[in-house]
Amino acid sequence: MHHPDPHADPRVFLFLQGPHGPFFNALGRMLRASGAQTWRVGFNAGDQAFWFDRKSYIPYRDAPVHWPEVLQALIAEKQVTDIVLYGDTRPIHANAVRIAKTRGITVHVFEEGYLRPWWVTYERDGSNGNSRLMSLDLDQMAQALSHSGGHAPPPPSHWGDMRQHIFYGALYHWFVLFLNGRYRNFRPHRALPVSKEFRLYFKRLMLMPFHRLQRSLATARVRSGAFPYHLVLLQLGHDSSVQSHSDYSGMCAFLEQMMEGFAKGAPAHHHLVIKEHPLENHREPLRRRVRDLAVRFGINGRVHYVPGGKLAKLLDDASSAVTINSTAGQQVLWRGIPLRIFGRAVYDKPELVSQQEVSRFFAAPELPDVEAYQLYRRFLLETSQVPGGYYSRRGRRQLLRRAVDMMLRADDPYQAALSDDAAPEPQLKIVE
Repeated sequence: MHHPDPHADPRVFLFLQGPHGPFFNALGRMLRASGAQTWRVGFNAGDQAFWFDRKSYIPYRDAPVHWPEVLQALIAEKQVTDIVLYGDTRPIHANAVRIAKTRGITVHVFEEGYLRPWWVTYERDGSNGNSRLMSLDLDQMAQALSHSGGHAPPPPSHWGDMRQHIFYGALYHWFVLFLNGRYRNFRPHRALPVSKEFRLYFKRLMLMPFHRLQRSLATARVRSGAFPYHLVLLQLGHDSSVQSHSDYSGMCAFLEQMMEGFAKGAPAHHHLVIKEHPLENHREPLRRRVRDLAVRFGINGRVHYVPGGKLAKLLDDASSAVTINSTAGQQVLWRGIPLRIFGRAVYDKPELVSQQEVSRFFAAPELPDVEAYQLYRRFLLETSQVPGGYYSRRGRRQLLRRAVDMMLRADDPYQAALSDDAAPEPQLKIVE
């Protein structure tokens, strides 16, 4: 794909939907300071509320079916050279990526960090199962690193801005729920009504102290037990990683497959720990499902359910872990713990992830190649993982220091590293 010359005519960046909160607004302001033009298409009152430059805001109030033709007209009218979006699979964005590719327009994709929490992901053209990482092998990564002198920092073991994340999610859905009268054709990319989304976010925010206590007690029960245990790392069933990059439609079917495999294969004294996603808002009756499946498969006294929260304490003593394609798999691999995944993930490399059948994995899980993972992780940190975060003020400041320069470069982060003449990136130390 052709990428615009950063020294040619001013770049024109068209922003679509971003992470909840003010990050896209701050990014647009920084791009304008660089001499670029920016425009923002908003699809609901939540998008509008967080874009403060009114003269560059374009409301989209048409039906979703007309979006492709409206976008093409916008590209021609504004002479768009770049499209900026968060997540590439929601219908609005998938259409934009497809159109951009036919016109040689650069697509800047932001996502949650493949290495969380103190990094976010910046790629071109696609992320997760659509990332260029999917087609890169470890030999190519090693070659790219052979002319780089950087050293990767260790991964933090906790989330950085969970409260702010939940707060901005609740606020965004409040705007959509109560002030969306001018966007009557808006359809959320998730199946749940916006009113229920808002209630779930608000409930989660209010119950955080209670959930913290629940989590502490459940974690303490597991850690004080003298039994070996295996982890099932759950994800948000509605998340694009599950919906677009796996064969599952939610967590319940995944749980059934994992618990049946554990019952058949794991030694009788081993236990199974079901770890909920930190942002789980219980659209699916997961806890009840776990209870019912434990009885059905005869493992009732050997299954523990841990709601949300931090993973590190549970990982310290785990025998193995399974997930669909969660980024938490990276923490598992960093510790050298056996990992089996059941979806498409950027770390699904033969050196890292077991290919064993489920029951055999729980019986005798194969270890990952720790040195290979260190190489893979270093490649990510020197390419697409940008220090910072979307939701806290401090995280946004750190992210903006580097993100705009990456966007203005001609090459995407991976191409820059893979090129023979690529200069090594300066390594930023993360100060806690």
